[in-house]
Amino acid sequence: MLMQAPPTLRTRQLLLQPLTLGDAAAIQERFAHWEVVRYLNAAVPWPYPDDGALSYVRDVALPAMARGTEWHWTIRLRSRPDDVIGSISLMDQVDNHRGFWLSPPWQGQGLMSEACEVVDNFWFETLGRPLMRVPKAAPNVGSRRISERGGMSLVSSEESDFVSGRFARDLWEITREQWLAQRHRT
Repeated sequence: MLMQAPPTLRTRQLLLQPLTLGDAAAIQERFAHWEVVRYLNAAVPWPYPDDGALSYVRDVALPAMARGTEWHWTIRLRSRPDDVIGSISLMDQVDNHRGFWLSPPWQGQGLMSEACEVVDNFWFETLGRPLMRVPKAAPNVGSRRISERGGMSLVSSEESDFVSGRFARDLWEITREQWLAQRHRT
């Protein structure tokens, strides 16, 4: 089933634009840093190849978007809409529904929580999904805090390989009902 590109999403501070092939150069520049990749799945090559972003966007992300099994956005500040500072994705995979990265200069400012909020809304409201599960490396404290603030619960932990080594891979989840209840409390 072929689907249209995901819509552009807006938050108070952010512009999330659907991923395009033209974004590969900016992604290569921002993504290929140890601080960004160290807690990602070991499938991410390191050192990151010079054509890593182009290959990923062209051969993995865009075909999955065309199949309607993944939704990828670049993250940009509304005040600087031409500058890609990160990426956030939704995936129709078992126990892996959302992933993201943010360039270090923009980490720790609440931007990823803001991006997750609007993308989670797309997952539950637009796509009508009943459950979101998000895996992450246990030592990735920043990512864990985003899940906690988003109302997710830790449901399991098992060893897995990441770019920087073998760690516990924690699985976090939130149901649509929990997500809706949380939205009505705020």
